[in-house]
Amino acid sequence: MTSTGADTRIDPRLVLLLAAACGLAVANLYYAQPLLHTIAEDFGTSSGTAGLVVTLSQVGYAVGLALIVPVGDLLDRRRLVPAILVGTAVATVAAALAPGIAVLIAVAAFIGLGSVAAQLLVPLAAELASEEERGGVVGRVMSGLLLGILLARTVAGLVAGVAGWRAVYWTAAVVATGLAIVLARALPADGPRPSRSYGDLLRSTARLFVSEPVLRRRAVFGAFGFAAFSVFWTTVAFELSGPRYGYGDSVIGLFGLVGAAGALCAGFAGRLADRGRANISTVAFAGSIMVSFLPLWWGRTSIVWLVVGIVVLDVGVQGLQVTNQSVIYGLPVARSGVNSVYMVCYFSGGALGSAVAAGLYDSGGWSSICLLGAGLGALVTVGALPGLRPTPVTR
Repeated sequence: MTSTGADTRIDPRLVLLLAAACGLAVANLYYAQPLLHTIAEDFGTSSGTAGLVVTLSQVGYAVGLALIVPVGDLLDRRRLVPAILVGTAVATVAAALAPGIAVLIAVAAFIGLGSVAAQLLVPLAAELASEEERGGVVGRVMSGLLLGILLARTVAGLVAGVAGWRAVYWTAAVVATGLAIVLARALPADGPRPSRSYGDLLRSTARLFVSEPVLRRRAVFGAFGFAAFSVFWTTVAFELSGPRYGYGDSVIGLFGLVGAAGALCAGFAGRLADRGRANISTVAFAGSIMVSFLPLWWGRTSIVWLVVGIVVLDVGVQGLQVTNQSVIYGLPVARSGVNSVYMVCYFSGGALGSAVAAGLYDSGGWSSICLLGAGLGALVTVGALPGLRPTPVTR
C-alpha cells in the first residue's frame, strides 16, 4: 500500500488506514470531555479543576506539535509514529491508575504529547497524494481524524457508563498498542531524509510563522475556531449533567454522534479548496461557528435546539480546519514544519478556550459560554472577509 510520489495517485487503502489511524490516535485527547463531571465527583473537586484535565492534554498536544511533529521531516515516520503510540499507551495506563486529580491532570499532558502521532500522518498523506487530489485526500484523512474526535466522546461515555471512567483509559491503552503494531507493518518507508540538526529544524520551523503570511493567517483562523469548539465541548458535560437535564455519562457521550456531520463535510471542504474556493468557504464556515451559539444558547432549555447548535458548530469548525490545511499544504515548504506551526497555534487556542471556559462556567453559567463562543466565531468571520475582495488587475 504505497504511493510513489506526487505523479501517481495514492492507494485508497492507504488513505483509509491513515484516516482510521488519525482518528484513533487523536481520540485520546477527547475521552475525558464527557466524563469531567464524573471525574470531579470521584475526586471531590470543582468543575474548573476537573476541566484542567482537558486543558493540560491540549497543552501537552501543543508542546508535542512544536517539538515532535517537525521531526517528521527528519526521521522515518514508519518508525517514529509507532514509537510515539507506545508512549501514549504507557501514559493512558498511568491515567487509569491515577490516585488523585493532580496526578490525572499531570498525566493528561503526556497523553496529549503522544497524541501528536495523528499530526505526523496528515502531512504524510498530503505528501503521498498527487497535486490534483491533495485536497480530497487531506479531506478524507481529516474525516477520519474528526470522527475520532467526535466518536471518542461517545465511546468514552458508553464505556464509563458500564465500567467507570478508568476503564476508558485501559481501553485506550489497548487501542494505542494495537495501532502501533499495525502501523509499524503497514506504513510506507519515507525516502531519504535531510541531514540537519534537531535545533536547526526547530529554528527553521519557527521561522515559517514569520516568513509565511498565508500560514500565519490560517493559523490564527484555526486557533480562534478551535477555541470556540473547546469552549463548548469542555463545558457541555456540566450543563447536561446539571439540574435541567440530569443526564449520565452514557447519554452525554452520545452527543458526540450529533457532531458527526462536521466530519462528513470534511471531504466537501477539501474539494472546495481544490477548486480555488477556499476564501469563500472560510467565511461560510467561520460564520457557521458564530451563528451556532444562538441555538446552543436556546439549548439551555430545549434539547432540539442544542442538537441543531452542535451540528452547525461542528460543521463550521471542521470545515474551517480542512480548508485551512488544504491551503497551507500547498505552500512550497516542508509540510511537517507547516503542520507543526499551524497545529501549535490551533491547540494553543483550544487550550486557552477550555481553560477560560471551565472557570467561566462556574461564575457565569451557560449564557456566558455562548457569548464567548459567538465572539470567537465573529473574530474569524470578520478576519476572513478581506479575502473575498477581488484582486486588482494590473496592467
